[in-house]
Amino acid sequence: MSIVIPLAIAPGVRQIAFTRIELDRIMSLYGRMVAAGLWRDYALELGAKQASFSAFRRSAENPEVRLVKDPALRARQGEWVLYGEGGVVLKRGHELAGVLAVVERRLLKAVESS
Repeated sequence: MSIVIPLAIAPGVRQIAFTRIELDRIMSLYGRMVAAGLWRDYALELGAKQASFSAFRRSAENPEVRLVKDPALRARQGEWVLYGEGGVVLKRGHELAGVLAVVERRLLKAVESS
């Protein structure tokens, strides 16, 4: 039998997570990318300093895109960062919609060429 170990955050440690509205926006884009045949898998990572969403073409690869929410950067460059496949910063911003626009443009090109 398997032993279930509950994952608990230490008392006093705050976990960064996506809000329901943010996650709805991200998963809506993910669903459209899956329907277009561009993505097949995703991963969520919620930590004490940042939260990230990674999308994969195939589950055994490095992520094609990684969206990071880092509230520590809110006052400077914006709390949202979109990384490309090689770890290159594709877009930074204060608004989620503006950062996701880079990926949505790619989706529009893929649909138009089909």
